[in-house]
Amino acid sequence: MSDTPSWNQRLARYAPSTRRSVAQLALTAALFAAAVAAAGWARGASELAALPFCALAGLFLVRLFIIQHDCGHRSFLRSVAACDWIGRGLSVLTLTPYAFWRRDHDKHHANSGNLDRRGFGDIDTLTVSEYRALGPWGRLRYRAYRHPAVIFGLGPTWQFLVKARLPIGLRGMAAKKDAASILLTNAAVAALLAAAGLAFGFGAVAAVWLPIVLVAATAGIWMFFIQHQFPDTYWRRKPEWDFTDAAFKGCSFYDLPGWAHWLTGWIGYHHIHHLAARIPNYELARAFREVAELRDNARAVSLRESLSFVGLSLWSEDMQRLVSFREAAGCRA
Repeated sequence: MSDTPSWNQRLARYAPSTRRSVAQLALTAALFAAAVAAAGWARGASELAALPFCALAGLFLVRLFIIQHDCGHRSFLRSVAACDWIGRGLSVLTLTPYAFWRRDHDKHHANSGNLDRRGFGDIDTLTVSEYRALGPWGRLRYRAYRHPAVIFGLGPTWQFLVKARLPIGLRGMAAKKDAASILLTNAAVAALLAAAGLAFGFGAVAAVWLPIVLVAATAGIWMFFIQHQFPDTYWRRKPEWDFTDAAFKGCSFYDLPGWAHWLTGWIGYHHIHHLAARIPNYELARAFREVAELRDNARAVSLRESLSFVGLSLWSEDMQRLVSFREAAGCRA
């Protein structure tokens, strides 16, 4: 692989288009609004009838989150100010404080795959040695945390409805700004829900809003998990860690049907995104088609294969792969 500056130069042609970005935002927002309206209308018949429309709205909300995500990377529009204002606006729907998330996500990109710099916007992953060094209570907590029912069940609810609402545990010089981002987002969310509740009834809003959020949160956590948690992913310690290797080897290409790539904002081309975060989501597939190295060196993951990854929980430095708790019993470290 060539170095990161060379890749940035090669991929510079995949720049954002104002026309395409605005069209994508307008279409996705309109589809989301239509699905929410349909869910509210269907609820007049029964709660069950509304659920398919809530699920559809949840998937459109994932797409809106990817637009917010691109705004955070300054890859959605050429104007930084426009990216920030769109990102802030969408954060009220995605429940993800924009400025706080943007800084934390930048750290995730800068340290992805670095065993010495874990804990920034990623799923907590211990090495086999670290797990063995824990006491009984520590092992039980980690096993509970890594259980699929927690990561894909309780986890999304905790992450978006609770953790993202609390300005605690903030780190670094930007802690005050991060706290302000969280609190201002909370205020905007509360105002939006209050207005909707007064207009349509608080029970009706809760019955539609909660399923939408939970579908979007669960789908988002699943995508993030598959993008980094696969058997032969990449974890290294300094000085062996390398940014470009971490992108190609530690980020998957989720080989989904075209409609699923569209719904998830092409974030399944995750190795390209980590290699060059300034590429807007709608250009990732074209870069994949046109640049042979991006295809030939991708770690492709099929939908069926991805289902087998949910039990992977520990990184074996001895085997250089993710393993299950059962497999870890046979590992040296």
